[in-house]
Amino acid sequence: MHTGQMLLEEPVRLASVLAPPKIKFFPSLTKIVGTLGPRSRSVETLEACLKAGMSVARFDFSGSNAEYHQETLDNLRIAVSNIKKPCAVMLDTVGPELQVCNTSGEPIELKSGNNVTLTPDGSRVPSAEVLPINISDLAKAVKKGDTVFIGQYLFTGSESTSVWLEVVDTVGDDVNCLVKNSATLAGSIFTMHVSQVSINLPTLGSRDKQVISSWALQNNVDIISLSYTRHAEDVRELREFLRSQNLHYTQIYAKIENFEGFEHFDEILQEADGIILSRGNLGIDLPPEKVFIYQKTAVKKCNMAGKPAIITRVVDSMVDNLRPTRAEATDVANAVLDGTDGILLGAETLRGLYPVETIRTVGQICSEAESVYNQAHQFKKIIQYVGEPMSHEESVASSAVRAAVKVKASVIIAFTTTGTAPRLVAKYRPPMPVLALVFPQEKIDSLNSNALSTIKARQCQALRGIYPILAISSSGEINLKEEVALKLALDYGRSVGILKPYDRAVIFEKIGDSAVVKIVEFEDS
Repeated sequence: MHTGQMLLEEPVRLASVLAPPKIKFFPSLTKIVGTLGPRSRSVETLEACLKAGMSVARFDFSGSNAEYHQETLDNLRIAVSNIKKPCAVMLDTVGPELQVCNTSGEPIELKSGNNVTLTPDGSRVPSAEVLPINISDLAKAVKKGDTVFIGQYLFTGSESTSVWLEVVDTVGDDVNCLVKNSATLAGSIFTMHVSQVSINLPTLGSRDKQVISSWALQNNVDIISLSYTRHAEDVRELREFLRSQNLHYTQIYAKIENFEGFEHFDEILQEADGIILSRGNLGIDLPPEKVFIYQKTAVKKCNMAGKPAIITRVVDSMVDNLRPTRAEATDVANAVLDGTDGILLGAETLRGLYPVETIRTVGQICSEAESVYNQAHQFKKIIQYVGEPMSHEESVASSAVRAAVKVKASVIIAFTTTGTAPRLVAKYRPPMPVLALVFPQEKIDSLNSNALSTIKARQCQALRGIYPILAISSSGEINLKEEVALKLALDYGRSVGILKPYDRAVIFEKIGDSAVVKIVEFEDS
């Protein structure tokens, strides 16, 4: 039975839903990004997060300093080494984040119907009547009736610490607002968002550049999430800055957070390596009834372009609870059925009580949704979108997925040096895992071949269904013959339980200037 992106086999028996899920080494094809922080930075917890299904570790510099994040990253590297499971590192920039500065640290209780003034005067004492902000030109950007959201979701995981304001008027640099709901703002910093108003601040500020030129360079960061991406030029500017810092291979995921990002989405998608839909801020900028349309449309565009789409804010309640709500569980499943490549967890893993359980639960929901994902329908849509004539590489990649489905292969093995081959295979949404066999390149710039191939391998961790293997022998030999490397991949598949005797594997590799597909039958040795 076909239901759009969902495929159910007749006869459908609801009792079958109660059958326990199969235990898998890879919890889901959909990747999970975990934001690391106080609840998720010990070696023991990080090992548990990796085992539960975390593929990408996100470091948010809006909350902690470089020294704190370095300690966390060092612990992550120990955890990765201990359990021998790679994890990509994502640096999340601060961007033009608007903030309310509560220098007193005392809770501020705002009552519905009262007035409050937003002022750039940092000498004013924060109170229920006055809130100092970090932007001097807000009064020039807003008008009567505009909506202002102030909250502390990332720090508390609770919307009860958020307030909605309506602009009444402006006096000089001050903005007078009407409080729309009662709330208590607790903490020292609150995030502020002005709905559908363009703020004249740089996307890549001096603080972000300093972090990139020091922390990111020191650690060869795999991915940078560019917060508040509003124009394609934002991505180009970051790309140029990365080159100036010898970070030629760091990927850029554009984080779409407001109406400007959506207005220029097509151009941004062309420039970026991936997209993150920040649904928290988007939910403020967009009317509630429009959010799902924008999300589904953006994810579809990413699918057609073959670039990862990651969504945020899915299981907020798990900050304090062991189980998600029914609506949240359904939201995760629908995102997978729509074609989402990854789920980004924020406060749930940063400060939540159950970081490991949250990763595991989200992975299990994704896996269940994948089991009824209508791959044939999506494959056909992408083929139609790409059109003819296809490039040779794209033609072979799509043929590899088609062949794997037809022969019921257990795995696809993609040979690569740059990560392009597995990315193309992932575009066609194979229902089985893809082992990306990453071969070292010749030394380029300041990186040696091993370091570069390691970065390329980790970057594959953000791609749906792709699991990287370095084509390096146990003795450290890097110039492996193809048959030796293939055996390495097959042995790995057997060791993690995705290959059994007489299972079939589809091989996607380059021979000379051509890309070819082969089908092999795995024999236990």
